[in-house]
Amino acid sequence: MSNNRFEGTTDYVATDELKMAVNAAITLQRPLLIKGEPGTGKTQLAIEVAKSLDAPLIEWHIKSTTKAHQGLYEYDAVSRLRDSQLGDERVHDIANYIVKGKVWEAFTSDKRAVLLIDEVDKADIEFPNDLLQELDRMEFFVYETQQLVKAKHRPLIIITSNNEKELPDAFLRRCFFHYIRFPEMETMQKIVNVHFPDLKKDLLAEALGLFFDVRQVAGLKKKPSTSELLDWIKLLLVEDLTAETLRNKDAKDLLPKMHGALLKNEQDVHLFERLAFLNRRQQND
Repeated sequence: MSNNRFEGTTDYVATDELKMAVNAAITLQRPLLIKGEPGTGKTQLAIEVAKSLDAPLIEWHIKSTTKAHQGLYEYDAVSRLRDSQLGDERVHDIANYIVKGKVWEAFTSDKRAVLLIDEVDKADIEFPNDLLQELDRMEFFVYETQQLVKAKHRPLIIITSNNEKELPDAFLRRCFFHYIRFPEMETMQKIVNVHFPDLKKDLLAEALGLFFDVRQVAGLKKKPSTSELLDWIKLLLVEDLTAETLRNKDAKDLLPKMHGALLKNEQDVHLFERLAFLNRRQQND
């Protein structure tokens, strides 16, 4: 396999459109911005791309408190003060207190790396813009040591977003964008088969039918995702539930077996309970 093109892996079902997006980002040398519902495999994509390209993976998971400069480096003044009080000789070299960030690691990797900036929309709105210059120029300056850090190899940067907030236009212009649509039935079958190759066809068909029925229920606060489907199927297998068991569930109970893997809040559970109540009333009328 060429280490300049992503063709998918045996462990990850990538659509033609997704493979095209990854390869376009490689060709254009632009960050790849990936959006999609939680649980659609955005983070896993970076892992599989690194595997496919035989590249080191450097993961930067963003939190609400993360600042852009932390991806470059941080100066640990507290440790330096403590060492100074203890008379440690290390205090005479400020470089001992420069903590390299994930961008620095990616820039100085001996091989072209895949840099995952995961859930960029969790950070402050200025976070993406604060990284623009460094990601454009592939270099940054460390003021404490008067050092210029330049990328040995331009990393493939994969940025994920759950669309919790809008990203700045200046940032978007510099990215190649791809939205991972929720898998259709045929693609979902392939995904499940990767994880459960020995799953009986009738159980797969029944489970997928129920799963997509749940997702289509009007008023659902959180639709179950691909990862939750895989958890649910794993539980079905552990409990040795059959397709017939799923098919012949009590008509008065609209909640699927082991529903805690699919429904993750009380509002959605109550919604199904209300639907079951209405269903019983209609049957009794």
